[in-house]
Amino acid sequence: MMRRLAVGRLTQAGLSLLGQNVSGQWGCGGRRMVHHCSALVYREHTANIAAVRLEQLPLPALSRRSVRVRMLAAPVNPADLNMVQGMYPILCPLPAVGGNEGVGEVLEVGDDVHTVRPGDWVVPVDTGFGTWRTEAVCEEDDLITVPKDISVLGAATIAVNPCTAFRMLHDFQALRPGCTVIQNGANSAVGQAVIQIAAAMGIRTINIIRDRPNRAAVVKELQTLGADYVLTEEEVMSSGLQHVFQEAPKPKLGLNCVGGVSGGLVLSSLDYAGTLVTYGGMAKKPLHIPAKFLIFKNITLQGFWMTQWKRNHRQDKSRLRSMLDAVCGLVRSGHLTPPNCVRTPFPQYSHALHATLQPLQRKHVLLM
Repeated sequence: MMRRLAVGRLTQAGLSLLGQNVSGQWGCGGRRMVHHCSALVYREHTANIAAVRLEQLPLPALSRRSVRVRMLAAPVNPADLNMVQGMYPILCPLPAVGGNEGVGEVLEVGDDVHTVRPGDWVVPVDTGFGTWRTEAVCEEDDLITVPKDISVLGAATIAVNPCTAFRMLHDFQALRPGCTVIQNGANSAVGQAVIQIAAAMGIRTINIIRDRPNRAAVVKELQTLGADYVLTEEEVMSSGLQHVFQEAPKPKLGLNCVGGVSGGLVLSSLDYAGTLVTYGGMAKKPLHIPAKFLIFKNITLQGFWMTQWKRNHRQDKSRLRSMLDAVCGLVRSGHLTPPNCVRTPFPQYSHALHATLQPLQRKHVLLM
């Protein structure tokens, strides 16, 4: 069942002002300047991405506990388009501004705001922020700071995929240097982060990818990031992984973002008492789970969704703060690099949205 975000968030509040006369409002000292922003708005849930249009929106007035942010960069992720299509577990009230991830710079804060200040870089805490816009007004609690000594691209893409990889490598098995992790979708943004974070932890990775015309280039790219083994699904199905297990221990942790046959390859490769964590289903096919893996290999099946993890810890920002500090530290030390993205000027947003719908595409990031 779809869950809709609460109506009235300040980040979406400018939409309710459309059609009203907001050229100016009177305050204690005279006329208040009303700020506007350019935003990518959708007014219906539809598979037609052309329904996302660039509009000018008035911003809500700054309250004592609110913050005005200038967006710097915002990725276009498949989940963002799923929300436009009405196919995501969480949907914003319509009309809505698209985008869930990105980095902004604080321009102005209310009198009772204490955790951020003008000039800080910030990222949204929760899904549904509406990052595809040039400016936003939101509550202080909707934001968390990130350091300014990493790149804008690194900051814009830090809060979802790298954090997903970090949590999965830390929360499901007690991994130590020398252990092995197996994953499919290894060339995805999460997969690339898994490779790099695991390498920094001294953990080997077995990485399964789909066959493709540029297979050799993809293998080389993943090896450059620190991948120990990179194989196609066809190679694993035809030859197995016994030659790998002569050099590396069987994995206790498997990460599945594909499902279908590919997910079964990860599952069947796990060691006794291993854990399979599913965090995506790109193949849109069910995961086949033979009973023998549950009975005789004592495999544990888990799911992971970064959005839910953040919501579970919303009242304890120290957990989110600690994770972001650790991931940003990996970026700062050179152990984690941002994904190889296509930088797209904001007015050319249509290209980024349509490209994201296509298979085997690099992540596109809108630059405001």
